[in-house]
Parts: sequence; C-alpha cells; structure tokens
Amino acid sequence: MENQVWLQNLSWEEVRQRTGQSRGTIILPIGSTEQHGYHLPVGTDTMVAISIAEDAALKANVLVAPPLWFGWSPHHMVLPGTITIRPEILIEVMFDVINSLQRHGFDKYILLNGHRIVNISWLQIAAERAQRELGIKAVIFDPAYMSKEFTQNLGWGEVGHAEEIETSHLWYKYPELVKMDKAQDNPHNHRRIYHVDPKYAGDTLSYVPSSPSEMELLAEKSGGTAGEPSKASREGGKKYHEHLVQRMVEVITMLQEPGQK
Repeated sequence: MENQVWLQNLSWEEVRQRTGQSRGTIILPIGSTEQHGYHLPVGTDTMVAISIAEDAALKANVLVAPPLWFGWSPHHMVLPGTITIRPEILIEVMFDVINSLQRHGFDKYILLNGHRIVNISWLQIAAERAQRELGIKAVIFDPAYMSKEFTQNLGWGEVGHAEEIETSHLWYKYPELVKMDKAQDNPHNHRRIYHVDPKYAGDTLSYVPSSPSEMELLAEKSGGTAGEPSKASREGGKKYHEHLVQRMVEVITMLQEPGQK
C-alpha cells in the first residue's frame, strides 16, 4: 500500500488517475546527504522528509514526488559522506520539478524540508518564483518550525545537529540505522544574541551556516553532533513523528479548501 503514494512507483496512466484523486496536491520531500555524528546515517535529513511524507500521504490520499537527497551543506564538508549543492542550482532544480508536475495537473505543493533551516532560504526563492510564474500554490513544511508547540513537552533541548530530536525520530522510523552506543553528547554552547532554534523567543541574529573552522572544532569535539542524543527515546520519536504527520495532514486539508490559491 505504501508504494501507491510514491510517484516513481506508478505508471503514467496511474499518475493521471491519482492526480485527480489527490486534488492536484503533491508532497515534495527535500533533505540532504551530510554527516550526522557517529550514530546517525548521512541520509538522516532526507529520511526524515520521506517518513513524514509517506505517512501523511497515506492519510490524506495525495501523492509524493521522488525525494531530493541533496541540499545546501557547505558547513558539513569537514566530514566524509557529505554532498553539498550550490543553492542557485537547487533553486533551478526545484523550479523545474514544479514546472514539470504543473504541466500535468498538480497545482498545490508542500515542500517538506528535512534539512532544517539551512534549506529554507533557497526553497523560499524557488517557491515564490513558481507561484509567480506558474500560478501554483506552494508552502514550506519544516519540522523545526512545525513542532515548536510540541517538543517543549518532551524534555528535549533546542535544535542542534544529530541531537535528541533527530535521533529520536530516526530511532523510531529507522532503528536499524541508529547506533546509540556511538552517540556522543555535545551540549549547546550559547553564543551572545544568537540562537539557531526557531522556537527561541529572545532577540537573536539570523542563522548563517558555520564556518569551516567552527565545524572542524565541532568534528574534533563530538564527531559532528551539536546537542544531547543521550536524551533520545524511541517513544519520544514516535510522538514527535505522529505530531508532524498530523500537522502535515492539516496543511494538506487547508490547501485543498476552496479559494486557497
């Protein structure tokens, strides 16, 4: 049954049929391939997007496009396995994906970003251009933004990298890929007037990817982890995942309401 939500698993005839059933709505999972500490796979961000997209699509009866496994990851190039694509290239790729799907009847797009706030800047540019030039509706669904009301109830710290939030989620959905015995904590070192976490309520500078020298220090200190994966739990990951899937279904329903375009 899961295969029936994925565009790449259908024939063109089935895609045409499912386009109507989906009411022109499609989810585009976008992630990255980059280091995630000693204990998580380099495909973590894309796996996050895939898992949310698939489960939400099953509930909402919409389709999911093939995932984009690459994102903007220059700061993680200090460790092997990372692949970074220039944002100007990613903008063009995303626009072409939407342009292709729009020609065949899709007019509502959820850009599901598993790569946290790093991908958002170029996704905003691609989504705005697509809306302006193609007459479609596009929204950006980011788990960090879409769980601000929820994560505070789990006793987890703030957004970092390969921390308890990502670790719990992957541990629930892909337990065979998580090596908890190798997880290494690296508690957040707060900098003056600067926070990465979208839910931080205080004054803060906007996010800029870390410099190579900063990331080299992180790699040496913790193998690339920023946060405390030792606080992770599969049960917490289950609750977190279910919250995000529910929110995704709500977004799909909202997009499909009359007069939303």
